[in-house]
Amino acid sequence: MDWTHYRFRSLWPLPAPPAAVYAALERAEDYPRWWRQVRTVSRLNDTTGVITIRSVLPYDMTFTARAARHDPAAGVLEIAMTGDIEGWARWTVDAAGTGTHARYDQVVDVTKPLLRRLAVPGRPFFRANHRLMMRAGRRGLLAHLRAV
Repeated sequence: MDWTHYRFRSLWPLPAPPAAVYAALERAEDYPRWWRQVRTVSRLNDTTGVITIRSVLPYDMTFTARAARHDPAAGVLEIAMTGDIEGWARWTVDAAGTGTHARYDQVVDVTKPLLRRLAVPGRPFFRANHRLMMRAGRRGLLAHLRAV
């Protein structure tokens, strides 16, 4: 088993129309306004930016995100990531009754040296840290969607 390889999936049921959810998720530069664990998003050009995240554990992760797929008709947003984590992440937004299901899938390898050294003993903490970040992101997005 590669202890630095991670697969994550988060499901966010949201009481908002899919178009509104997709519109919020496609504006990554706005994430720090409603998702406090996304510390900074700095656009480099129309398809690439540098993102720094930090959840509960005391370490930042910085990576370059490059748009890999932007498909509003299919409800898909996907990025390729390089830096402290390498891999990809994808939002899939679908109608669900009167609301939306937003599914987040991520497959990454951790390259940050400290986290690689702590890979075995830290793995359960890193996974819990990710769950807490995603839970806070859903709450932040809900508040953001209610405000707009």
